[in-house]
Amino acid sequence: MELTAQRLTAATDALRAMLAFERPADAVLRVFFREHRALGQRDRGPVAELAFAALRHLRLLETLAGGRQPRRLLLAAAALIEGRSLRQLEPVLKRDEARWLAGVRAADTRALPPAVQTSLPDWIWERLLALMPEADALALARGLLAPAPLDLRVNSRLGEREAVLAALRAEGLNAAPTPWSPLGVRLAEKPALQHHALFRAGKVEVQDEASQLLTWLVAPRRREMVVDFCAGAGGKTLALGALMRSEGRLYAFDTAQRRLANLASRLKRSALSNVHPQLIDDEHDARVRRLAGKIDRVLVDAPCTGLGTLRRNPDLKWRQSPQALAELTRKQASILAAAAGLVKPGGRLVYATCSILREENDAIVEAFLAAHPQFALDDASGILRAQGIALDTGVCFRVLPHTHQMDGFFVAVLARGSRAALG
Repeated sequence: MELTAQRLTAATDALRAMLAFERPADAVLRVFFREHRALGQRDRGPVAELAFAALRHLRLLETLAGGRQPRRLLLAAAALIEGRSLRQLEPVLKRDEARWLAGVRAADTRALPPAVQTSLPDWIWERLLALMPEADALALARGLLAPAPLDLRVNSRLGEREAVLAALRAEGLNAAPTPWSPLGVRLAEKPALQHHALFRAGKVEVQDEASQLLTWLVAPRRREMVVDFCAGAGGKTLALGALMRSEGRLYAFDTAQRRLANLASRLKRSALSNVHPQLIDDEHDARVRRLAGKIDRVLVDAPCTGLGTLRRNPDLKWRQSPQALAELTRKQASILAAAAGLVKPGGRLVYATCSILREENDAIVEAFLAAHPQFALDDASGILRAQGIALDTGVCFRVLPHTHQMDGFFVAVLARGSRAALG
């Protein structure tokens, strides 16, 4: 799509607001578009794509552009990331910008440090190197720079995947089944889903394939008691409720009224009757304690750095820090220990993050198991295989964008008591 002067100006203003890093970038962009209603739908897509391209590649572009000037970052992104030629960009360039941009295009980025090439803060790059060889770390870092596709989950209470695929294809959309999730649909395009008939009817929800597979690792049964301990806006809650066929009792705990309010509207569309949202003060709330030892399955999708979702949320790498990581790991350990108290003998505790860092994943689980000998690590790949999902990533579930084409995710399944008691 053509980069017009109007689109470049809008993207410059939007990126300037995003670079304050005071709020999530997608929320900043929603407010920006709401305040700039003169921008039509045809303009909003190119503006958003260019602003996010600059945000994804921020460190590299800053290095090449000589600073954090939003307009120059966007021009560099248009040339280097979107692949626009100087001739294509000439209509929007000011007198002094053509020579400058030619120099940017001619720069040899291979001579730059890997963390600059892949636009990662040094502290994240160093942690990747501690996990894997440099070639693998580079492949992962580059995978995190790619825009993510749009994944949907079909609500099995209201529709079937083949029917949803047929409806989307009839509209000319490039829709395909996700490789692993039995209910997933992947779109190459990103239509305005909130106005789509399938979404409004509750037949589909936006949910990355990794997040969908997490609910199959919980594997709730009908008529069980299940807790989604950190429910948020309820995407996984709704998926769990559908797997339970709207039977049993499913508690959705969260500490934020705003997030549970978002769940309410989604729940209304879902045709589920077994979900019970519960606002709690913290993981030690009395509402939590009264369920001690009574729950069949507990999901802890813990608050984390979110670095596995950088394809969707590139601002997170600049909004997190080693200090924030240290605080998060303390919180993760506390939440997991509290959630464990809900699990009855023979029950299942599932710990998950959308992080790629050992501190938030293996280290938390190892410390938990050392302090809770009544729990043992179960085989995540075996649990998926028993449900017809032939994705084997080891005892713990680990997926990465560049190898599995989904968000970076870690899941540990922790069984209390006899493994034979689990399904």
